[in-house]
Amino acid sequence: TGRPAAMPKIGEARISEVRCRGGNIKHRALRLDSGNFSWGTEVCTRKVRVLDVTYNASNNELVRTKTLVKGAIVLIDAHPFKTWYEAHYGVKIGIKKGGGTTEIEKVDTSAMSKQIQAKFKKRAAEQTLEPVLDTQFASGRLYAKITSRPGQTGRCDGYVLEGPELAFYQK
Repeated sequence: TGRPAAMPKIGEARISEVRCRGGNIKHRALRLDSGNFSWGTEVCTRKVRVLDVTYNASNNELVRTKTLVKGAIVLIDAHPFKTWYEAHYGVKIGIKKGGGTTEIEKVDTSAMSKQIQAKFKKRAAEQTLEPVLDTQFASGRLYAKITSRPGQTGRCDGYVLEGPELAFYQK
């Protein structure tokens, strides 16, 4: 009962307002193309483009129609996270090498002050990046999970998949 489902798809943002009980307003997303996604281990959140829906536990039909719902696994643009990583650690990531492997390469810091060079050196010593994530950065796409409810809030927010969770969805 009630209203029909919004079934938000990937496309240029189209959000309608719906009056609810008590005069409250819900923002019903009919189409969305971007959202705020968080990279948990690096504590970094960026607004990125949603490129594709790759998996949905509830229904394969939602993958075929590219419907954005809570819990859906999506492909997002990796560029904003890549630029942040390079600016924060002073290392370039996701550089393709021959034979399908990737490598990490340092950014030239000779023009920077000694204080900033020391900061980058300290951060680079602490820096670790999963090889699986590095290959995703090389392809320019990251797997992420939607944690908001786009049909109810009009937003598509979530987090970047890492570790065993990422390994599960890559199969």
